[in-house]
Amino acid sequence: MRTEPCIEKKGKYLSRLLRDLTAAVLITPLVLFATLARADVSDALFPGLVEQASGLERLHSLVIAVDGELLFSKAFRGPGTEVPVNIKSLSKTVLSAIVGIAVDRGVFTSVDQPIADLLDVPANASHRVSDVTVGHLLSMQAGLQRTSGRYYGEWVNSDNWVNYVLSRPFVAEPGADMLYSTGSYHLLSAALTESTGRSTLATARDWLGEPLGIKIRPWLKDPQGIYFGGNNMHLSPMALLKIGELYRNDGVHAGKRLLSPEWIDQSWTERGTSRYTDDRYGYGWFVTDLGGHRAYYGRGYGGQMLYVVPDLEMTVVMTSDPEPPASPSFMQKQNALLEDFVIPAFPLAPASSPRSSQAQR
Repeated sequence: MRTEPCIEKKGKYLSRLLRDLTAAVLITPLVLFATLARADVSDALFPGLVEQASGLERLHSLVIAVDGELLFSKAFRGPGTEVPVNIKSLSKTVLSAIVGIAVDRGVFTSVDQPIADLLDVPANASHRVSDVTVGHLLSMQAGLQRTSGRYYGEWVNSDNWVNYVLSRPFVAEPGADMLYSTGSYHLLSAALTESTGRSTLATARDWLGEPLGIKIRPWLKDPQGIYFGGNNMHLSPMALLKIGELYRNDGVHAGKRLLSPEWIDQSWTERGTSRYTDDRYGYGWFVTDLGGHRAYYGRGYGGQMLYVVPDLEMTVVMTSDPEPPASPSFMQKQNALLEDFVIPAFPLAPASSPRSSQAQR
C-alpha cells in the first residue's frame, strides 16, 4: 500500500472539496489553492477531527485511508505511526488472517477440523473436546470455560497454557454462545506451531510480514515456547493499516493474493454475539454499523482498533494507551470520531447490508 497519496487520486477529493468550498465562501479556486497549500489537506477533508481526536486523552494515533490513499496520519501522543506498539487483543484479528492462510494452503484441512486432530489432548480433558473445531476457536464458540476476565490470571500463571485451556469444563455447547476467551486463540497458535513445525512468529513473518512489507517482532511466549495466540503482538499503526487493506482488497496485496476471498467472507460472516457490545463476531472480526454503513473491526484492550468499511473503501487504525484500563465508553468515543468527523466527509447512500450473501448469515 502506498504511504503517500498519488496526485491523481488526491485530485478526486480535492476537486470535490474545492467545488464545495468555493461555492460556500465565494472565493476563486486560485485563492483557495493557495490557502490549501498552507493548510493540512486532512484538516480540510475532516474539519474538527484533529481537535476532537486530540481531546481523547488515551488516543495515541489515528490513521485513515480511503481507496488505498492515505488521507490522515497523526500521532497525538505516544509512539509515531511507524513504531510497533502492543496491540493487545487486536492480535486475534492478525492471527485469524494467519489461520486463514493455513486453511487456504491446506495446513489445516478446513475450519471444521477438530482441534483434537491437531493437538494432544490431556487425559483430564472432557471427551467433548473432540467436538471443538478450528472454526469454533476462531469465533470463540468453543464452549469451554473462559480464560479471559477473572480467569486470565490463573491461566497465564499455569505451567502449561495449552493443557489448561483444553481441560476447562464445558459451560456451553460448541458452536453456541460466544465466550470471549484468549485461550481459544492460543490453541490456534499451538496448532499452527505443531502443524507447520515452526514458531507462530516464523509463520507470521513468512506468510504475512514479508509479503506486506511489515515488521513483526517477537512477543510473549508460554512456558512451552509457543507464541501467545491472541494477545501482546507488537505492530505499528501503518502495519495494521496494510492488514486492513489486505481484507478490503479481497486478500490481494500489490497484485499478489495472500488470502482467499472466501476466507474474508467467512471472517466477516456473523456468528456469535458479544455480551459487552451486542456486536456480532466472525473469525477475529466484529461486525457493526457506523453511520449507516456496514463496518468490520478488530479491537484490543485499551482502545487498539482496526476498522474496515468496504462500501466507503475505508480503512482506519487507532492506537491508544492500554494502561490504566479504559472505560467501556472509550470505544464509543472512538466510533463517534468516525461517525461524526470522518464518514460524513464521504457522502454516500448508507449501505448497511454485508457485501455478500455469505456474510449475511
